[in-house]
Amino acid sequence: MATRTQARNRTGVIGAIRVDLATLHGAWMEVIFPRQRGRGHSVMGKWKPETLPQAVSYYSWYLIGALGLLCLYPLAVVGLGTRFYASKLDSTVTRLGIVGITLVAVVIWGLLSALAYLQLEWEPFVAIAAASSVAVVSTAIAATTSKYGGRWLSVLIAYPFAMTAIFLPPVAAALVTPSLEPYVLEPSYDFAAWLLNNVLYVGGISDYFRDNFELEGAAYAGMWFGFAVTSGWLFGILVSLANLVRPSPDDGDDEN
Repeated sequence: MATRTQARNRTGVIGAIRVDLATLHGAWMEVIFPRQRGRGHSVMGKWKPETLPQAVSYYSWYLIGALGLLCLYPLAVVGLGTRFYASKLDSTVTRLGIVGITLVAVVIWGLLSALAYLQLEWEPFVAIAAASSVAVVSTAIAATTSKYGGRWLSVLIAYPFAMTAIFLPPVAAALVTPSLEPYVLEPSYDFAAWLLNNVLYVGGISDYFRDNFELEGAAYAGMWFGFAVTSGWLFGILVSLANLVRPSPDDGDDEN
């Protein structure tokens, strides 16, 4: 029984992917050629090339669209997953309200700052308090722009600040809790080294960071803040791509 259910689920997923790809590729073909979606016109049918120049241009455009879908559709699937979990966070914000979710952030980060004040010297405490303030403000901005800002403001602001509110807490906690350092700070150092060696080496960017910055203390929070902003933009773009493939029920409201 379970096997049949799993088989039906797989068939449903594959069928949905086929529908998406056919719809998107048909829309791509109709940018230049008429009657390409589905079976085309109910009477005239789907347009097909009749001459050699038409065939060359038609199948060249067809191939470009197929290659584009091969690259972009997996990203759209990631965007669909991101949109699903973002909707869960939105529902939490809706239940608690902007003030409620901000107060929760104030309590959590206030306790962490108090712990830092009791255990650390003044300068590390100031760094943790600054990170706490950034996280609280990020939470409030993300909640506000997600609720009232519309789609594009959400991409530009809500997603980056939401990622900041997610990434900063474990880093700040590790800075005041030595037992967390092997699980947060050391992997962060390895991740930074990987980025410098494999991604940011272009144009001497990695040399600039190595010459001007040291990854220690509050620099970990700064690193993850920068990563949170860029990854937030990336996820926002992926969600926008997913909305093109499968518009969400709220899309009509976002346009208002």
